[in-house]
Amino acid sequence: MSDISKPMTRSEREAKIKDKAGFVVSIFALFLAFNTYIANGLSGTVLTDTIKANDTWSFYQAKSIKQTMNETAADEAEAHGDKVKAEKYRATAIRYESEPSTGEGKKELMSKALGLEAERDLAKKKSPWISFAGSTMQLAIVLVSASIIAVSSLMFWGSFGVMAVGLALMLQGLFLWI
Repeated sequence: MSDISKPMTRSEREAKIKDKAGFVVSIFALFLAFNTYIANGLSGTVLTDTIKANDTWSFYQAKSIKQTMNETAADEAEAHGDKVKAEKYRATAIRYESEPSTGEGKKELMSKALGLEAERDLAKKKSPWISFAGSTMQLAIVLVSASIIAVSSLMFWGSFGVMAVGLALMLQGLFLWI
C-alpha cells in the first residue's frame, strides 16, 4: 500500500484552521486586553498629573502673591518706623519661599509640580506606542479571523507576525528603548 495521501478537501482544511484559530484569537484578544489596560492607565496618568500639576502651580502662584504682599507690607511698615511689624512681615515672606516642614513653600511646590509634569510627559511619550500596538493587535485578530473564511494557512501564520509586531510596539511603549 502506498503512503501517498490525497490532498485535504476545503472542508477538512477549514476545520483544521478553525480548531487552531479559535484558541489563537483568544490569546491575541488577551494581549489586546492587556494593551488596552496599559493605554487606559497612561491616559489616566496624563489627565491626573496635568490636573495635579495645575493645582500645584496655582498654589505656588498664591504663595507668590502672598509673599509679595508681605514684602510690600514690610517695606511700608519699615517706612513708617515700625521695625517689629516689618520683621514679622519679612519672616512670613521668607516662610512662603521655603517651608520644608509642611512641604508648602514655593521651592517645595515647584519641585512637586515639576515632578508631576515629568511623570505626565513620560506617559505622553509612551502613549503613541501603546496605541499603535493596539491597532496592530486588532489587525492580527482580523487576519486570523479572515484566515478561517479564506481557508488560508498563510493568513493564519501571517497573523502571528503581525501580533509579534504589535507586541514589540507594546514593549517599546512600556520601556521606551528607542
